[in-house]
Amino acid sequence: MAIDSIFAQNRFEMLQVNVIRQNVQEVKDRLAVKNFKTPELVDSVIALDDQRKKLQLEFDNTQASVNTASKEIGGLMAKGDKEAAELKKKEVAELKNKLQPITEQLSATEGELQQTLIQLPNLPAHGVPKGNSAEDNEVVREGGTKPSLHAGAKPHWDLIKEYDIVDFETGAKITGSGFPLYKGAGAKLQRALVQYFSIIIPMQDTPNTCRRLW
Repeated sequence: MAIDSIFAQNRFEMLQVNVIRQNVQEVKDRLAVKNFKTPELVDSVIALDDQRKKLQLEFDNTQASVNTASKEIGGLMAKGDKEAAELKKKEVAELKNKLQPITEQLSATEGELQQTLIQLPNLPAHGVPKGNSAEDNEVVREGGTKPSLHAGAKPHWDLIKEYDIVDFETGAKITGSGFPLYKGAGAKLQRALVQYFSIIIPMQDTPNTCRRLW
């Protein structure tokens, strides 16, 4: 799959480890466009994934040894060699005791890896200019007629506070990348729009419109 297609898929979901591993510098370059302050998290993801793989291999090998030794016990018992069977049982018990700490380390590593991944924001598309704020955005094109608002009209950032429908602060804490948290009527409106674009518009024989608008 072409690299542009891979990154296009990851613009709307959490970055996947395999994408990061295969495109380390590209990921860092894309994050730099957003002035991401902790690019070292990319290296942390790879290090944690290496540790996860090592622990998983150790677990699998130990479990395989348990399975093999357990089967041998039945054969020894069938031959009447109880002494050897008892020794093999002790070996199995020792191996099983090793599994628990490995499992705990593996679980902790997977949790840390997940927490690190969610701190990485979505990657900007190619062509997005580097900037520090919305003021650095480039206008690609404009269409339609700009409405003339009445005196005293409130901007949307004031309206969302007045009606308490979006929480930017909590959203930023959850995602680490400034996404809004919709709540109350805001959450209902967001779900209604998603439903409209995913159901109503495709029924009008314009399925690509849904994807483009969203």
